[in-house]
Amino acid sequence: MIELYELAATDDNQVFSPYCWRVRLALHHKQLPFKSIPWRMTEKDRIAFADSERVPVLVDGEQTLADSWKILEYLDERYPEHSLEMHRGELRFLRHWTEIVMFPGMSRMIVDEIHKTVHEKDQDYFRATREKVFGMPLEEVVADKEVKLEEFRKSLNPLRATLKAFDFLGGFRPNLADYLVFSGLMWARCTSPMPLLTEDDPVFAWREKMLDLFGSMARSVPCREIN
Repeated sequence: MIELYELAATDDNQVFSPYCWRVRLALHHKQLPFKSIPWRMTEKDRIAFADSERVPVLVDGEQTLADSWKILEYLDERYPEHSLEMHRGELRFLRHWTEIVMFPGMSRMIVDEIHKTVHEKDQDYFRATREKVFGMPLEEVVADKEVKLEEFRKSLNPLRATLKAFDFLGGFRPNLADYLVFSGLMWARCTSPMPLLTEDDPVFAWREKMLDLFGSMARSVPCREIN
């Protein structure tokens, strides 16, 4: 069986990395059974076999891969049924949009809450590495949350316009485009009590549909969001 190493909080079931969520959703899309193996940031020795210091790491028989995009490409080549259509240019765009625009915008609102979510043994490491990246204490990074939240919601306007015309970013059924964006929202849902979306938002309605996919798999994962 495929094994997927995923970043988890204290609760093994509370997996929250958006990069791990990409792969998790793709495996469900392809109807491939897998074993989730919870991993923490300070357990780098456990994935040294993959020549990586971060997850996701996927093990499929003799094949070991790290890096979410490489894993997605492998899955689509190795298991072509229920294709992810990795050749489509808009998917590459959404990959870069989430990584360059969406995730950084979110992290400036929730990084302090992520610090509270990670396993206790990871908290010192998380704070030290993130404060080095931001060049300031986590508490300063998230200053003016309400202003940042308004800016983030405005940044989703292209999604809103699309979701007013279609049920999913993939059109009438979900595909990798949906999984790429939804993974970021799951990152926030699992780690922060702050609701990023209002209930009258078309993006909220779309997220509800995504939460119900695959037998409500995502909805069943422990989260911190307060609705």
